[in-house]
Amino acid sequence: MANIQSQIKRNRQNEKRRARNRSVRSRLRTTLKKFDAALEAGDRAEAEAAYREATRELDRAASRGVIHRNKASNKKSRLAQRLNTI
Repeated sequence: MANIQSQIKRNRQNEKRRARNRSVRSRLRTTLKKFDAALEAGDRAEAEAAYREATRELDRAASRGVIHRNKASNKKSRLAQRLNTI
């Protein structure tokens, strides 16, 4: 446990940010799983809706710094390629 006041504050801030990042990352994974499920089902309309939602979540995670913007871009590109296979 830290004795220095600034480090105690920093620990509080880090804990809040960690919780926020976990929720964003969890929501992102959920949307990606929904997209995968729609692809497995072969439903084009549902897959396109899931793709739009997934890209939105990827952009949101990248803008908040949870994932790198290049990773978000690469992921969106690969999702689009998989969507076009249907």
